[in-house]
Amino acid sequence: MQSVTLNNGVQMPILGFGVYQIPAADTERAVSEAIAAGYRLLDTAAAYGNEEAVGRAIKSSGIPREDLFVTTKLFVQDAPAEETTKRALETSLNKLGLDHLDLYLMHQPFGDVYGQWRAMEAAHREGLTRAIGVSNFYPDRLLDLTINNEITPQVNQIETHPFFQRADYHELMAEHGVQIMSWGGFAEGKNGMFTNPVLARIGKEYDKSVAQVVLRWLTQRGVVAIPKSVRAERMAENLDVFDFELTDEQMAEISTLDTGASLFFDHHDPEIVKWLAARRLDA
Repeated sequence: MQSVTLNNGVQMPILGFGVYQIPAADTERAVSEAIAAGYRLLDTAAAYGNEEAVGRAIKSSGIPREDLFVTTKLFVQDAPAEETTKRALETSLNKLGLDHLDLYLMHQPFGDVYGQWRAMEAAHREGLTRAIGVSNFYPDRLLDLTINNEITPQVNQIETHPFFQRADYHELMAEHGVQIMSWGGFAEGKNGMFTNPVLARIGKEYDKSVAQVVLRWLTQRGVVAIPKSVRAERMAENLDVFDFELTDEQMAEISTLDTGASLFFDHHDPEIVKWLAARRLDA
């Protein structure tokens, strides 16, 4: 498996397995099959409600802990967030059955962001997580956090797919040493992703599926990808993307698919802020 080097020297697999929207009842089986297929990067979150199932799969896998890269995420915390963040991390570790994480991400750019980040920096210093980062941070929020804190986020996990490519933002993150990580890499099939004629034609040239072309496009750009599947054959297919390389012309063709807009939600939208606040209060 290819890897990327984070700004603190930690090695992270460039392709992993995500469990967003996998029901808790199905997660243990799915993660077990993913690990058996060869995935070593696992991505979950407190908000997904399936950390315990991920932990059971890790425990039963027989894979040495040091060979796995486990990521989870902190949901929005009210001010002052230092103590609540510490408790949230302890809860996630207990559910996962682990004594440390490989990557802990702030899930949303809201709430007491600075208090959450100070607590995450402390957890990093204490060895409770090997790396820390953020998710869904737009450029202004990321730079504000980076400039005004001791530790630069190692990762920013953001919506990234052929219809929302974030090329300029990718360059900005690289400039500041922040690794880009994709969520929604397949756009959940929106915009006819899996039948897109450009992606389908490129796939046909290599005898690859559209999903494989998209994953190759992401990883070839240095983007960490975490595709989700509940089917073992699809998990294996999604890993089989390192035996071909897209040409410059094909990469340029895919770049024309960019709409420059989210297919899901905009964190600058006040209604989205209200929705996330309601989720926090219900948690």
